[in-house]
Amino acid sequence: MKRLLEKIRSPLLKRNGKVESESKPRSAVDEPPTTPRTKPKTDRFSLISWVVTIVLAAGLLGWALYYKSTLPPVVVTVPAQATPDSDGGPVQVGAPGAGQEGGGFPSILRDLQLKTRIPERPRYEPVVYRVSRGDAMLRIAESYSVKTESILFANPQLEDNPHNLKPGMELTIPPVDGLYYEWKDGDTFETVAKSFRAEPEDIVNFPGNDIDLTNPVVEPGKRVMVPGGSRELRNWAADLRTVSRGANTGTGGGNVANTCGGGPVAGGFGWPANSFVISGNGYGPGHLGLDIQADVGDPIYAAGAGIVTMSQGGWNYGYGNVVQIDHGNGYVTVYAHLSVINVGLCATVGQGAVIGAAGNTGNSFGAHLHFEVRLGGSNINPYDIVR
Repeated sequence: MKRLLEKIRSPLLKRNGKVESESKPRSAVDEPPTTPRTKPKTDRFSLISWVVTIVLAAGLLGWALYYKSTLPPVVVTVPAQATPDSDGGPVQVGAPGAGQEGGGFPSILRDLQLKTRIPERPRYEPVVYRVSRGDAMLRIAESYSVKTESILFANPQLEDNPHNLKPGMELTIPPVDGLYYEWKDGDTFETVAKSFRAEPEDIVNFPGNDIDLTNPVVEPGKRVMVPGGSRELRNWAADLRTVSRGANTGTGGGNVANTCGGGPVAGGFGWPANSFVISGNGYGPGHLGLDIQADVGDPIYAAGAGIVTMSQGGWNYGYGNVVQIDHGNGYVTVYAHLSVINVGLCATVGQGAVIGAAGNTGNSFGAHLHFEVRLGGSNINPYDIVR
């Protein structure tokens, strides 16, 4: 038994001895040389996986945006008026935000505006405008949304004549149509409004007048705006008398008759210039004709057949070189500010005949044709008969 144990023990001791010998530490001199560590190689599979993932995500996002853009817009229909129930019950009102294709909160379509629109605020105080070369009363009035006569009312230096505009002149532009009035002792809102064909409430309630509504009193000497007020303007056209061809021609109106005698009668009227543009002032209070665009030297035509009853150069009350034609049917036409006159007194002309050239004579603010039509000696709107 003892021998058997020795046999078993001997191999174990040999093995343990070998392990112990192997487990003993070695000297650094005996260590084998080592190679430096290298950077691990790139995993191609991982790189390809990330690229495929990014491409798929971008494709799904692009498809979603395209699909959304192709959907029809949802328009909200708001009922014009709610109606009561047929059984007399409460009023039924449609649910807000419900579209035709389902619930949710659809938006109302609006046009994209890159520029913010600021509404024009009402103006209660006058402004000062300096006249520039090429200005006309009609254009100035339109730019401030007032009538030409309102500017004439507010500027006594114009003497009720829009042709008195001059470069450098400063104009008072009222905030609204109407006129300014200097309050006098004993005036009342009723008497002032009646004098200028206005309403007394408009004077009291106009914010620019700064009137205390609890105690509406105006001190004498204060200038107040009379909204909607008006007065008679000086009729400068009356200075140039209407001249007819002779007695019993139907022109009438207290005009002056010359000795031209009879002649052709106009059957219709045409436009007297090549341009159809109104360059200065149109027909209205203070300006009883049309200012038609024309350069110096442009031909001016007879609006209708007739007899020349005035062919006169000079100032002529501001008309400058002027021609009048009596058309034998009650109408007389006037052509002013001409640079050249091509017809003489009592000459017979047909419709479209060249009677002169446009110019800038008389009280003129730039070359143009001032054209008037008179019936029975009184001015009428040329647009009523001229085509």
